[in-house]
Amino acid sequence: MDLDALGAWRAVLAKELDAPYFAALTQRVARARAAGAVYPPEDAMFAALRLTPPDKVKAVILGQDPYHEPGQAMGLSFSVPSGTKLPPSLRNIFTELESDVGVHAETGDLTRWAAQGVLLLNAVLTVSQGQAGSHAKFGWQIFTDAVVGAVGAMNRPAAFVLWGAQAQKKQPLCCGSAAPRLIVQSPHPSPLSSYRGFFGSRPFSKINAFLAENGQSPIDWQL
Repeated sequence: MDLDALGAWRAVLAKELDAPYFAALTQRVARARAAGAVYPPEDAMFAALRLTPPDKVKAVILGQDPYHEPGQAMGLSFSVPSGTKLPPSLRNIFTELESDVGVHAETGDLTRWAAQGVLLLNAVLTVSQGQAGSHAKFGWQIFTDAVVGAVGAMNRPAAFVLWGAQAQKKQPLCCGSAAPRLIVQSPHPSPLSSYRGFFGSRPFSKINAFLAENGQSPIDWQL
């Protein structure tokens, strides 16, 4: 793994990077790559952290694990490269985006959100082709717990969007500081659960209202 790709997060996560579990995780991912296709590509594995350094984080949108079909995963939760067919969860996110703040997305590439301080983090950062959840026991959850905990401990306002039961397990990590926090929890945007409360949850307007209330510039959700 190219740890330089972590950028400013490398110092924040130094304890994790030196831990025995991280060495084992690195080896398991390397073996998986040697055995077959793993997504996202290695140079995009830490894209969420590289594009949204710790001092820029305003909000965290937490996904589960990367898309597992060719040409989809790009290291940002729910995001796909421009021109790629939208996966069902992302289609539902865009339906809620338009309903909530009137934005009609023109691309599935969410890099513009990341550049504005939205940390698009998956709980697990790699997956083998065609096998959803295949790296769930590699140790990534420990690492991403540390990332969420680091944001939760920061002494400035931050919003956390936790879609689905797996993301909601990280809720206790979000409030390690007395600084203002917004935690938006709802069912996952997948077709299996989106109609149980994801639609109508209005996460995008809630984030911007929270940021405005706390003296922060809002996110421009246009894509």
